[in-house]
This record gives sequence, C-alpha cells and structure tokens, in this order.
Amino acid sequence: QVQLAESGGGLVQAGGSLRLSCAASARTFSSYVMGWFRQAPGKEREFVAAISAVSGRTVYADSVKGRFTVSRDSAKNTVYLQMNSLKPEDTAVYYCAGRGPGPTSYALATEYNLWGQGTQVTVSS
Repeated sequence: QVQLAESGGGLVQAGGSLRLSCAASARTFSSYVMGWFRQAPGKEREFVAAISAVSGRTVYADSVKGRFTVSRDSAKNTVYLQMNSLKPEDTAVYYCAGRGPGPTSYALATEYNLWGQGTQVTVSS
C-alpha cells in the first residue's frame, strides 16, 4: 500500500509563498494521478489542483489558477504544490491524494483512494 506524507505547511503573510511536498512510499507513485485538496474549518474538502501520471497534464480550481502550480518528480516519488500570492482565504489543511488513471474528473475527491495526513497552511492578513 502506497503511503503519502505531506510537508511544507506553515504560517505566512498574505502575498507570500509556500511550497508543499507530498512524498510517496513506493515507485508505483509514477502511475498515479496526484491531486491536492484542502479543507478549511467548517467547510467541505475542496479540490485545488491535480497532475496526470504520464503526460503531466494539470488541472486547477478557478480560485487558485494563476497562483498555484502543481508538479511532480517521479525520480523522487514526490509531488509539489507551489503556492504564490497567498490570500487569507487559502488558509486550510492541505491534503495530497492519489488515484489511478481514468476518465472521471480529477476534481472528484471520491475517485482518490490514497490520502496523506494533511499539512496546515495559515495565511495571515
């Protein structure tokens, strides 16, 4: 069973940047679609970004498009989320997730069967 571990969260001022990392425990990571989700207090978990396994196609939520960049390094079994121009509304626990390839939307959390433990991102105003 592949395990995922996020890191890189923290406290940052509005307008600042953070880079989240998600390390996978197995080389089969390279065959997974990898996504990032977030959950703010009192809100449902929402899709942030995803990257496909082979082509590297990326998908973003409208709320982060142009500010966040998802990437992966298969040699390191790691996926990244570079977050720039952070806003207070980006404050949430961020989770990385993995799923197999397929035609369903990358934004559907129910399609992912691997989840990390989450990392807190707090953006102060």
